[in-house]
Amino acid sequence: MQGLIVSAHGKRFGVETDSGEKYACVIRGKKAGVACNDTVEFSALGPGEGVIEHIAPRRNLLYRSDEMRSKLLAANVDQAVIVTAATPAPRPELIDRCLIAAAAAGIPAILVINKADLAETAAYAASQAHYRTMGYPLLTLSAQGDLTALRAVLHGKTSILVGTSGVGKSTLLNALVPDAGAKTGDISTALDAGRHTTTHANSHALPDGGRLIDSPGMQSFGLAHLNPDRLSDYFPDFSPLIGGCRFYNCRHLQEPGCAVMAAVAEGRIAKRRWQCYRDLYDALKSAAP
Repeated sequence: MQGLIVSAHGKRFGVETDSGEKYACVIRGKKAGVACNDTVEFSALGPGEGVIEHIAPRRNLLYRSDEMRSKLLAANVDQAVIVTAATPAPRPELIDRCLIAAAAAGIPAILVINKADLAETAAYAASQAHYRTMGYPLLTLSAQGDLTALRAVLHGKTSILVGTSGVGKSTLLNALVPDAGAKTGDISTALDAGRHTTTHANSHALPDGGRLIDSPGMQSFGLAHLNPDRLSDYFPDFSPLIGGCRFYNCRHLQEPGCAVMAAVAEGRIAKRRWQCYRDLYDALKSAAP
């Protein structure tokens, strides 16, 4: 039989067929990892139980990785919805890493600033406006308010929610998919971080069409799988300038005549963005065999 992976819990996977039948499945042997939203072929072992035999070719795969292991987030997605908020304390480097991972996988990204009702949000939203100039759609909203604009963006597409714990992903999910039943948690004042309420990826059908995948809240986003020499391709604020560098193989680090570094010096590219690029490039180069 064929089905869609709608949940990934360690080595067990929830599979749903086109007719709505649901099976709890394991994977046979040592096949490559299974991701939420994979299309698979499986054999039934009994009522509601099965074993995955084959994973269909993927259009794309969003994942994070460090030197030790990779964590698959979702496959065959149309867009990544990166959720952030003024509280807990924003982590710009994590947002950038999520955007880089999406770009490397060929997945369009959208930025959502949640908790519009907070006094701090207006200033925070203004500080994020530079992402809009890079071509990223930027929505400011409240999960407990009007979600019309977000529903329009999600309609008919398979989307994944990505973000740190505490930014309100689960609250958004519950508002968009009333029967999702996602757990929500308070902010830990002592740690200035949200309590983890989603521990595994789960895919939900949207009432108006499309699917929404809720990913676990994360405090880091490893990018060890990226090629450092292609890194600049994933920075849309760099792209228009790369052809203007003096050297065709410019790394945009310290070379003379670098158009990217000139733009940083003139304030046309945020210095923080270039520092993110430099730090990640150095880390990837030092880890390369």
